[in-house]
Order: sequence, then C-alpha cells, then structure tokens
Amino acid sequence: MIAAPARILITGASGFVGRHPVTTLARAYPNATVLASWFDVRNTDAVDTAVRASAPDACIHLAAIASVPAARQDETQAWQVNLLGSIHLARAILRHVPKCQMLFASSSEVYGESFRTGTPLDETAALAPTNVYSATKAAAEAAWSPPRTGCARCGPGIQPHRHQPVGRLRRGRVRPPDRTRRHRPAGPVMAVGNIDTWRDFLDVRDVCAAYVACLDRRETLEPGTIFNLASGTPRRIGDILATLLELAGVTVDVQVDQSRVRTTDLRTASDDAARAAARLGWTSTVGWTQTLQDVLDDWRRRVAAAPDAA
Repeated sequence: MIAAPARILITGASGFVGRHPVTTLARAYPNATVLASWFDVRNTDAVDTAVRASAPDACIHLAAIASVPAARQDETQAWQVNLLGSIHLARAILRHVPKCQMLFASSSEVYGESFRTGTPLDETAALAPTNVYSATKAAAEAAWSPPRTGCARCGPGIQPHRHQPVGRLRRGRVRPPDRTRRHRPAGPVMAVGNIDTWRDFLDVRDVCAAYVACLDRRETLEPGTIFNLASGTPRRIGDILATLLELAGVTVDVQVDQSRVRTTDLRTASDDAARAAARLGWTSTVGWTQTLQDVLDDWRRRVAAAPDAA
C-alpha cells in the first residue's frame, strides 16, 4: 500500500482553483501538513527558500497566469510565471527534496488547432497552441518531460527535474464562464460574445478529486504521465447562459455583440478522459445544475460583500 504523503506543497494556493485543494487534501490526508504559503515563482531565491523550508514529499504546481486574456495582456509575465517559474520550482525540488513527487497542472488549451477535428481528443493528440497562454503551458509541459523520453507531443525540451516522478493534468475549463459577473445587465439587454461554441467544463471539486487520485497512485504512475480531465459532455455557451439566467430569475434580451466575437474561436473543444478513468478511477461526479447553482450563489455572496468590486 502506498504511504500517504506527509507534507504537501501547493503553489498558487491563492488562486481560484488553489483555494479548494487545501481543504480537499486536508480532508483526504488528515495526518498530512498541507503547505500553502505564497511565494513568487519568478524569483529563484524565493522558490529555493520556500522549498527548502517546507521540505515537501508531494507538490501540486498550480501557480500560473491562468487565463488567455491575462497572458495576452502581459506576455512577458506569462512566460516568466508559466514556464520559467515551473523550471525554478523543479530545480529547487531537485536541489533540496529530490524524492518529492509533483503534479503539474496544465490545460487542454494546449491542443489548440487540433480541436478542429471536432472529436474529443485523448492525450496522444498533437499540441497546437493558438495563443500565448496555451504556448506557455505547452512549453512548460516540454520542460517537465522525463529524461531521455522527451515529450511525444512537444519534442525533448528542457529537462530540469531528471529524477522525480511527475504527472501532468490537462484540465478542461474548471467552471462556467463568469457571465454572472462580466455581463450583469444594467438594463433589459445583455451584450455577449460568441455563445454558439461548445466547451467541456469541470467542477473544481472534481478537479481536486483528481489531484487526490494522482497522489494516491503516485508511486505507480510512470514519470511524465499525462491525464486529460474532462466531464465528457461539451456544453453550448449560450445554453449555459440561459440556465444561469433561469436560476437567477432574470429575464433579459441576450444580443451578440460582433465586436466581441473572435474569428479564431473554435466551435467545439472537448477532451477524452478515458485514461484518467482507467488509471485513476476518476470521473466527474458533481452534477451540472449543482455546479451552476454554486457559481451563482458564490457571486451573489461576493456582490453582497463588495458590490463595487463585483
């Protein structure tokens, strides 16, 4: 039987996804110390100090510029955080805790143009990033490739870790787009972008369950194993918006603003998560309506607490 991790380091714990694993891991491993202290992954000294002080035997690397718009707005920062930050972390682990095992949170965005096949993609699909965010994630995946095997999708790349087993998780979207926040109507008309596209979304609680499943099997996974995490049910963005409006009890006239429609938008993007089901025993379990209701309730709490900030 694989021993439970004793000390788990989570980077990026202050982000949307990062807040949830802290609770999930504490519940899954009640005798473990979950380390979620903040440090700037761009700063090699800060990373080195944090890893040396925490001495983890498992690490979940979530720290990232985690959205396409944010990466596009500051490309230099995106590369510094998503690629160089990952390399800094790997080298610090090698230096201080070479037996530490790591999960690297990637994104299904790395498949990019490959989604134009219109079929769900498994982990063997070619990486074809279409924006800065997905390019940084694809480059980081190459940097995390096992020694001498490289990355079947990206070439050999940089190999900073050399000894520690590493799992890579390509997540689909972790929650529905924030239509409840970005498009709160001031009147009866709601202007939106392209809502005739299909995406596969996951509840963050399902993502956290996958982290635990990987840690439970960390001794048996091959170095660099990649898992797609997906529900298997792509959903039309317009239908998601309609359901959110219904749950909120709001009636508005939804109008497409052509200035917000990108000609490069993929009509459908979905992943095949059969490998995660077979190797990890993982599937998404949180109901879709429950996810949407929780998203809505969360934003209601935020608006009530700080209406100007929302």
